Amino acid sequence: MDRAQGVVARLNSAVVLVNGFPLLSGVDLDVEAGTLSVLVGANGAGKTSLLRLLGGLVALSGGSGCVLGIDLASGDRRQLRRRVGWLGHEGSFYDDLSVEENLVFASRALSRPLDGLGDVLERVGLATRRATPARQLSAGQRRRLGLAWLLLRRPELWLLDEPYASLDDDGRTFFDELLHDVVAQGATVVVSAHDALRSPRLAPRTLVLAGGRIIGGEP
Repeated sequence: MDRAQGVVARLNSAVVLVNGFPLLSGVDLDVEAGTLSVLVGANGAGKTSLLRLLGGLVALSGGSGCVLGIDLASGDRRQLRRRVGWLGHEGSFYDDLSVEENLVFASRALSRPLDGLGDVLERVGLATRRATPARQLSAGQRRRLGLAWLLLRRPELWLLDEPYASLDDDGRTFFDELLHDVVAQGATVVVSAHDALRSPRLAPRTLVLAGGRIIGGEP
């Protein structure tokens, strides 16, 4: 990380190719520590690919990039993945395990302490669902379970892929408040959204993607 300027992630002409097809084409981006950034664009614009690149989930095919001090071309992306919090559309949970069991299992798999579980479940609105199997959760509740895991992990960088999709006003307000609290506590958050109406309200920075490029906003 470029700690002098507080830069958590920096991409220069970043390219991601899958079977020769460019998912990202020459992306330049700086993400400063303790900020909330929103990636907006239609399906296929490159939002998810950009988040996955920042999280070390896909390889850098061209250009250069550094996230949390780890070079995306030559560094240990497994180490990066342990320091980043990723929340996809559904969340990677075991349907047969309860809310609490999923969190306990995940913490043991990563050898992380599970402190404050009850408080976190209360905060995300799942305190009464801790014994509920994950398969019985709604899409919104599964996202809340994912957020519970991130709150327990306390990653330096949060990457959330369209967390506002299909949420009602109460759900959006909940996400808004939680994300702003997380940023206020020093975390860095990057969120993708299909359009500006499905993104955090009052987000200070919005980047528009199309065709694997950033075409609007301040990269």
